Amino acid sequence: QVQLVESGGGLVQAGGSLRLSCAASGRTLDSYNMGWFRQAPGKEREFVAAIHASGGSTSYADSVKGRFTISRDNSKTTVYVQMNSLKPEDTAVYYCAAGRIGSYPRGPYNYWGQGTQVTVSS
Repeated sequence: QVQLVESGGGLVQAGGSLRLSCAASGRTLDSYNMGWFRQAPGKEREFVAAIHASGGSTSYADSVKGRFTISRDNSKTTVYVQMNSLKPEDTAVYYCAAGRIGSYPRGPYNYWGQGTQVTVSS
């Protein structure tokens, strides 16, 4: 019903910044709660951030609070996570996800992107 494609990952040094994008097709995102999750090798997938379908509320994991910001563009087709002050422990594959009523903030999410790699050195 909605397809999600992440982009913007890459290699950065500790203290640097990246902005990840999640582009949606099939529907605008005003009917979906959106979340960002990440998974490092050997670890479980963990919640990072979420934005309510209304765009009026956001939620963050304690580990990224104050450093990451989730947002949605004016067309309601793309969600972003701005990641500042990156740390090596932020290294992971980052996934965006879409969910219906009740999924905000931590799940369940029904639709998932393919993931984008973020690597933070030093």
